[in-house]
Amino acid sequence: MLFESLSQTFLYLLILSIPLLFIYLGYLLATNAFEEMGFTTIEAIIILVLSLLLGSGFLDSLFSIPFSSIPLTEYNNWTLSINTGGALIPTVLSIYLIIKNRICAKFLLISIIATSLTTYLVTTPDPTRGIISAFPLWLIPALIASAASIILYRKQSQKAAPLAYISGTIGVIIGADLLHLPQLLSYQISSHQNAIIGGASVFDMIFITGMIAVILDGALITNKRQKNKA
Repeated sequence: MLFESLSQTFLYLLILSIPLLFIYLGYLLATNAFEEMGFTTIEAIIILVLSLLLGSGFLDSLFSIPFSSIPLTEYNNWTLSINTGGALIPTVLSIYLIIKNRICAKFLLISIIATSLTTYLVTTPDPTRGIISAFPLWLIPALIASAASIILYRKQSQKAAPLAYISGTIGVIIGADLLHLPQLLSYQISSHQNAIIGGASVFDMIFITGMIAVILDGALITNKRQKNKA
């Protein structure tokens, strides 16, 4: 009986530890991505916590103030909004990185256009679910953003990660949301619905694409440096 009880307890602890392990791995990857862009660990944690708190709706329910989504316009029973954590904060960070790293306008344009077109092709508007993309297609824009940044800044590798994040973030906003919005808002729906840019907060394609692009950049550039040393 004692052995069975201990086995059940161990099994429960193991089941509970699996999601915690994934959360911790996600935290490590995200903070590493922000560090690749030049942020400190503390700054990375602050950005992640703010993105999650402001974008998840937790503060909305706590203070009865709409922190998570900012309404932009209404059309055809649709209310178009932008999510704070999933889109607004990544956009502000992108602008900051452009200025801080003095990103070349030509490189910026090339990378964003490439990512935007790719994102447009792998996403589709759905009147019940918003702008969607199937796995693994939603990973492709991050690959394009990463590849473009490494190629364009092959001689200034310290600028590759910031460009990857910028093009991954802005490229998804343009390619998924802005280019598909006219079609989404044209759907005639009987009841009111929300169309939220970055609506899934830190789990939205906008946020995730920027993160994955930077993580790929960091891995590839580190590998290249190690080969050069060898």
